[in-house]
Amino acid sequence: MDFRKKLLVPPGKTVRLKDIDPDFHGGIKSEQDAQPHLDRYRQKLTDMQRLFYGDRNHALLIVLQGIDGAGKDGTCWHVISAMDPQGVKVQGFKQPTPEEKDHDFLWRVHPHAPGKGEVAVFNRSHYEDVLVERVHKMVPKPVWKARYDFINDWEKLLHEDNNTTILKFFLYISKEEQLARFEQRLDDPARQWKISSSDYKERDFWEDYIEAFEDALWKCSKTHAPWYVIPANHKWFRNLAVSQIIADTMEDMKLKLPKPGVDLAQIRKLYHAAAEDSGKAKADKGKASKPAKKG
Repeated sequence: MDFRKKLLVPPGKTVRLKDIDPDFHGGIKSEQDAQPHLDRYRQKLTDMQRLFYGDRNHALLIVLQGIDGAGKDGTCWHVISAMDPQGVKVQGFKQPTPEEKDHDFLWRVHPHAPGKGEVAVFNRSHYEDVLVERVHKMVPKPVWKARYDFINDWEKLLHEDNNTTILKFFLYISKEEQLARFEQRLDDPARQWKISSSDYKERDFWEDYIEAFEDALWKCSKTHAPWYVIPANHKWFRNLAVSQIIADTMEDMKLKLPKPGVDLAQIRKLYHAAAEDSGKAKADKGKASKPAKKG
């Protein structure tokens, strides 16, 4: 199944998340059945990212958004980790600092946009400013409403001025699944560090967040910067869908390694000369190390 088609938010089309099943798993029955597919796409990601780094004609921005517990960190761990960390950077966006608040809302974001040959992952992003600030009425309605256009203009700038491909993933879980994951955090010492009292306070705003996400999805899904709604109740399906979409998108870039910037014939001569000298030195060392014959 082509998840780019199945999970895409069509540009200009409104979204009703209640009509999307967060338990959807693409007809794959289990994590065990999904694993060979995930392994294949992870390997494809590795290969594509090496080409991408060498090609250096494209930039790639991956945006991960979701309600608390949706698996943004897990997606980085299980999907993005397939790429060479030399060419990938992950940036999280939390509550703005006092300095950041003194600037426009995109001021803190733009420095982290990827350069050519780079993959940037936003774990939370500039969309927080039409989600959290809207839900909690931190700014007036006219302010957050205007931000959709600013976001679209900014993403268009990245695409047109720096050949940046933008992939945006909304990791969609049910309210029941979120609570189950919160329980896992309580019971697992390795996850308890993630616990925050605000997680439970934010659940009171669930419907407000859903409405805010719906608006962000349909207002800001563009051909050059599409949104995908990823059913994420099954972590293994989330990983498979995201990895397939990224890998297939990179493959469509028709990436090529650059031609050598040196005269290979001359370099071969230098190599063979160096290899010959090395062989002679090794042979001389061998002769010198042999014990002298007693006469």
